[in-house]
Amino acid sequence: QVQVVESGGGSVQPGGSLRLSCVASGDIVSIDASRWYRQVPGQPRELVATIVSGGSADYADSVKGRFTISADNAKKTAYLQMNSLKREDTAAYYCRITSNRRFYWGQGTQVAVSS
Repeated sequence: QVQVVESGGGSVQPGGSLRLSCVASGDIVSIDASRWYRQVPGQPRELVATIVSGGSADYADSVKGRFTISADNAKKTAYLQMNSLKREDTAAYYCRITSNRRFYWGQGTQVAVSS
């Protein structure tokens, strides 16, 4: 059994920063890719950032230059550093881990950007 747990969400003013963490545990040997998604009620889940085991990363246009995804495979942890946050970044953020052709979702962490 695999568990994925996100943390680090919260409330922040526009222009502020947050760092999300995603920890995988249980029956998982290695992580092939980590992805962060976000979702606003009533809208589909949006892919925000991806990092693969070789270190290559990709971002949605809406967050390029502001968000940085990273991973520590030894710790089975992925991070999303979010800077220059905007009100439109408000959403529930979810981590998805891919390992051995299977993927696992976390329960999400809420980010609220408001003044």
